[in-house]
Amino acid sequence: MTTGTGRAPQATGSTVGSRIAVATADTLKPQMAGPAIRAWQIATSLAAEGHDVRLVTTSECLIDSPDFDVRQVLDEAGAREIEAWCDVLFFQGNVLDDYPFLHRTEKVVIVDLYDPFHLEQLEQTREHDIETRRLVVGNAVADANRQCLRGDFFVCASEKQRDFWLGHLAALGRLNTVTYDHDVTLRSLIDIAPFGIGTEPPQRTRRALKGVVEGISTDDKVVLWGGGIYNWFDPLTLIRAIDVLRHRRDDVRLFFLGMQHPHPHVPEMRMSFAARELARELGLTGKHVFFNEEWVRYDDRSNYLLDADAGVSTHLDHVETAFSFRTRMLDYLWASLPMVCTRGDVFASLVEQRELGVAVDAGDVEGLAAALERVLYDPAFAQQCRENVAGVAPEFYWDRVLAPLVAFCRAPQRSPDLLDDYARRRLAQSAAQLYRPKRGLRRELEIAREHVRDGGVQKLVHKAASRLAYRTGRKQPGPPQA
Repeated sequence: MTTGTGRAPQATGSTVGSRIAVATADTLKPQMAGPAIRAWQIATSLAAEGHDVRLVTTSECLIDSPDFDVRQVLDEAGAREIEAWCDVLFFQGNVLDDYPFLHRTEKVVIVDLYDPFHLEQLEQTREHDIETRRLVVGNAVADANRQCLRGDFFVCASEKQRDFWLGHLAALGRLNTVTYDHDVTLRSLIDIAPFGIGTEPPQRTRRALKGVVEGISTDDKVVLWGGGIYNWFDPLTLIRAIDVLRHRRDDVRLFFLGMQHPHPHVPEMRMSFAARELARELGLTGKHVFFNEEWVRYDDRSNYLLDADAGVSTHLDHVETAFSFRTRMLDYLWASLPMVCTRGDVFASLVEQRELGVAVDAGDVEGLAAALERVLYDPAFAQQCRENVAGVAPEFYWDRVLAPLVAFCRAPQRSPDLLDDYARRRLAQSAAQLYRPKRGLRRELEIAREHVRDGGVQKLVHKAASRLAYRTGRKQPGPPQA
């Protein structure tokens, strides 16, 4: 890698490109999940603006781009090289906490808050013992606090999320006299840049479902679950609804698009196992319910979307739902699919307000079966939904949704309260009260336990070797560079 000496630029109104590092903890390869897709599209948009962009991942990297540099960072030496090179660091996930020295960087830091990960952990850790659950949730909250205390600019996915994060920032002291006097709207501190879709409509290159998957004929009605099954979703009510509907409509089919997450350290979750078991118990597996074991390539997903008759997303009634932004719904928009979803999140409100399909209450099996039947078997209604979806889709083109982020990067600047001596002292006091890092053997044991939980003994061994290699000056080998 080439080192640099980039300094944090101030807002001068200049359109000269900056050196921007876009960092993700997600896997960059042909089978990408939402965070990686988002990071890729952000890097693409910023490169198109004339910036020198490096897309980096702390995970696996198997793809490249002609428009920007794509690379892997596996140790602190690599992270320090990226930090020295860039003017602006945009990151998502736990990248900052993987490399604590980044909290002290003087570069402009943009934090991606489109995924309230600490709310997800409340649901995801239910099956863990209480000590592990407290540790994981507590660490997630601490991560969110540290990110909010350090960021110069934040982006999130909706106005509802922005209200949520404004409360979080206010509790930490970031809504202070300096940030308020600088911008009473606080849009220069946190703005909205949700997930998006491409301007080009999906193109079919092959048949993916109808007449291809055994058990799905060319005349069947296919409901697509466009992503993975996580613990905060509710595939069980959906499977029961399919069981109800198949007695009236024998040609209904439900296809779960991806069971094995592309990130090697994301295990199959309990809700995924429960969905398989319920489908088996009801005699639906391979007849009316189908599970795709692999994760679909990003450039192949259009073929699955175009073979579907409706897109579905069902979730549980909990706090994660209220502040979520389901990225799979964007694919349904892209493909002009009628949608069936559970009420409670931002997208369900859009579905109802713009008549993009049908939204039902959480856990309502009969209501969900009726909703699916309407979008699948009422041609006039389905066509109207498709037309409405096509009308809404341009509002979510990547160039539109990323406009606030792109505008900030044209003249990036440090948040004024992080440059004000008094405000910085107050924020330092807040940080000290919220987070006192454990040191010594107890902290090392907690770190080891987290690595085993996240990725098993293999991840623990890799992380330990990486830390040892950095401390002794030896390069730690990793997966091949893109």
